[in-house]
Amino acid sequence: MILDIDQETLPREELQELQRRRLRATVERCYQTVPYYREAMDELGVKPHHIQSIADVHLLPFTKKENLRENYPFGMFAVPASQVVRIHASSGTTGKPTVVGYT
Repeated sequence: MILDIDQETLPREELQELQRRRLRATVERCYQTVPYYREAMDELGVKPHHIQSIADVHLLPFTKKENLRENYPFGMFAVPASQVVRIHASSGTTGKPTVVGYT
């Protein structure tokens, strides 16, 4: 089922450009607003401007469950807590909660 005919039928070049722009915007936002990602990227020597295409995603740090736990409860949020409308916490098997916020 197609929900947005214009977006879902973009020519490949336009789709790739849209993906590139959105990836770059997301990386820039994470770098500017989430200390964890700024530190992780700095440790790898990666700056937002290094991400020029989807092919560059391998340069970015992976986020592991332990990163979420180490930055408990709100250290991974890219927005102020006042903009978080829902919080999901799961203790999993370790007993230390993992928190995810929704805006």
